[in-house]
Amino acid sequence: MLSTAQSPSCFRNFKEAAATGQSQCTDGYISVILGRGGPMRSHLCAATPVLYILWFTMAQVAGQEDREKTTALKDLLSRIDLDELMKKDEPPFTFPKTLEEFEYAFNEYGQLRHIKTGEPFVFNAREDLHRWNQKRYEALGEIITQYVYELLEKKCNMTKAILPVDATEDEPTTFIYLSPDALSNPSKLLVLIQGSGVVRAGQWARRLIINQDLDSGTQIPFITRAMEEGYGVLVLNPNENYLEVEKPAKSSPLPSPPEPSDEPAEKRERKDDKEGKKKREFYEKYRNPQKETETERIPIRENGSSEEHVLYVWDHFVSKAAAKNVFIVAHSYGGLSFVELMNQREMQVKNRVCAVALTDSAHNIWLQEASKGTQDWMQQHCCNWVSSPEPLDTPLDPMLPDCPRVSAGTERHELTSWLSFNSIFRFFSEVLEVKEDEEMEETSNIVTTRSSSLKSKHQDL
Repeated sequence: MLSTAQSPSCFRNFKEAAATGQSQCTDGYISVILGRGGPMRSHLCAATPVLYILWFTMAQVAGQEDREKTTALKDLLSRIDLDELMKKDEPPFTFPKTLEEFEYAFNEYGQLRHIKTGEPFVFNAREDLHRWNQKRYEALGEIITQYVYELLEKKCNMTKAILPVDATEDEPTTFIYLSPDALSNPSKLLVLIQGSGVVRAGQWARRLIINQDLDSGTQIPFITRAMEEGYGVLVLNPNENYLEVEKPAKSSPLPSPPEPSDEPAEKRERKDDKEGKKKREFYEKYRNPQKETETERIPIRENGSSEEHVLYVWDHFVSKAAAKNVFIVAHSYGGLSFVELMNQREMQVKNRVCAVALTDSAHNIWLQEASKGTQDWMQQHCCNWVSSPEPLDTPLDPMLPDCPRVSAGTERHELTSWLSFNSIFRFFSEVLEVKEDEEMEETSNIVTTRSSSLKSKHQDL
C-alpha cells in the first residue's frame, strides 16, 4: 500500500477530503478522463470522500487476509520441529551388547579395528542420522568401559572396593580399584584421578581408546609402570556419582468437560471428528517415533560429585594406607578436585603427599580460594603438563602463582597425560630422590649431634 507521501496527490486529496469533509481534486487526473470543467467533474469530485473510503476499506480487507494467512502459516511451522522431523526415519535405538556383536576387536597394538575389514571405527555409519550415530557411539562406549574394567582386573590384578564402605543393600554404590598392596605397601602409593565426563575408572579419554589405542586412552600404562617401580596403586572413579533410574509413568489427567455450545450436537460432533482427524494425521506425520525414556538420578552418598569422591577416598583409603610417600596424577577436572582436597585436608596432604603431576589441570587457586600455604606447597611439590605447541617439558610462563607449568608436547587436551607419561615418572623419581637425600642428611646430622654430645659427656666424666 502506498504511503501518503508516496501516493499520487489525488489520493492525498482523498485522505484530506475524508478528514475535512471537503472535495478538492486539483492535479488533473480526473480532468484528463472526463474533460475539464462540466457537471460530471463536479459530481465526481463531490463523491471523492466516498470513493476514498471504499478504496481504503478494500485495502484493509486485503491486508487482513494476508495477515491471517501469514499467521496460519506461522502456526503450522511452529508445530513442525525440524529436529523431530529428522528423527522420523531413524532406525531403532537397538545396538549390540558386545564388541564381537559390533564386529570390532582390539588388535595386538591395542587399536580398535573392524573384524572383517580391518578399518578403524567409523562414527557416521549412516549418513544424515547424527543422533542415531551418536547413540551407537555411546553404546560402544559403554562396552569399552566394561572392557577396561576387565583389563584392570585380569591384566593388572586389581580388585574393586565398594563405596560407601558402609553401604546398605538398597542404596546406590560406586567403586574404586586397588592393587593388591595399595594399602599395605610401606614405601610408595600412586593415586590416579581422571577428568570429568563419561570416562570411568581406568580411562583418561574414551575418544582416544576408540580412535587411537588403549595405551593413550587408558591408565593401564601408568598402572603397570608404577607396579614395576614398586608402587601400590589406587584408581579413582570420580564420575560414577549417581544411579540413573527410569521415571515412573505419569498418569493422564481426566479430560475437562466440554464448554456449552449453541451448535446442534450432530454438527458439533462432525466438526470435532474432523479436527481430531487432522490433529492425528499431523502428529502421526511429524511425531518422534523413538521418544527417549525419561530418567532421574539418585546421588551416591558422600560421592555425589568428583570433589566429594576424592575427599571420601582420601579419608577412607589414602589416609589409612601404610605408604610413606603418596604420589598423585590428576588430569583436567581431577586437578580441580585435588585442590579442593587440599582446601579440606591441607595439613594431611602436606604430610603424606610427596609430589603431584597435573595434566592440563582445570583448577584455579583464586576461584577455589586456596590458602597461601597451599599455593606455596604447590609451587614446591606440583608440576602441570599443559597442552602447548612447544616441545615436551619446555617451561612455560605461569598463569597463576601456584605450580610450574611445562609443555605436554601436544595441543590436544586429551593426549596430555599419555604424552607426558615418561616425564611424570621421572619427576616422581627426582622428587623422591631429593626427599630421601634430605632425610639421610637429617638422620646423619642427628647421629653426629648425638655422637658429639656423648663424647662431650664422656670427657666431662
